[in-house]
Amino acid sequence: MADYRAVAAVSEAVTELLRGHYRPEDFDNELEFRVYGARDFAQPMAAGVSVFLYRIFPNGLKRIQPIRPLPADSQQRSQLPLDLHFLLTAWAGDASLQHTIAGWMMRTVEDLPTLPTGLLNHRHPGLFRADESVTLLPAELSTEELFRIWEVIVNHAYQVSVPYVARGVKIDSPLPLSATGEPVRERVLEMGTKEAAP
Repeated sequence: MADYRAVAAVSEAVTELLRGHYRPEDFDNELEFRVYGARDFAQPMAAGVSVFLYRIFPNGLKRIQPIRPLPADSQQRSQLPLDLHFLLTAWAGDASLQHTIAGWMMRTVEDLPTLPTGLLNHRHPGLFRADESVTLLPAELSTEELFRIWEVIVNHAYQVSVPYVARGVKIDSPLPLSATGEPVRERVLEMGTKEAAP
């Protein structure tokens, strides 16, 4: 799959997914779609959706994978499978517009949960192979956990936010394993003999 740039590429792909299906005529305001860091919450956008990556976690279920063969008698190290946890936040000065944006955002992700290669390669062409994709799924996050995240990010009034997790993000290692050597042609078994006790 991709290299270490995959994490940033998936974040950008989520914004591109929403931007690509946004129709200005459906809203009274022009909407923005941006990847946020913690500092951005202090001066948020007027109206739109922010994508905030708040947790990256190795996926233990997919951790053990076969080593893949490469040309020239070498092998590639196993991939690092990651789950990327996002908060998608609807922003607007008016509560009605904010709720409308939140509903539209959730419906769009529900209809189009798979990020195809074209979106994933938007910023870094060729990063993901043509047969690769990443899936966005609703994440489990309690109301208390959600409020705690907001308290840590910035001292700001809570905004309508929905947690999602991106699954299927696998990062390749740039380091190949050592050469495999000559193929095995003969198997030799040696039986040891037990010495008699004196």
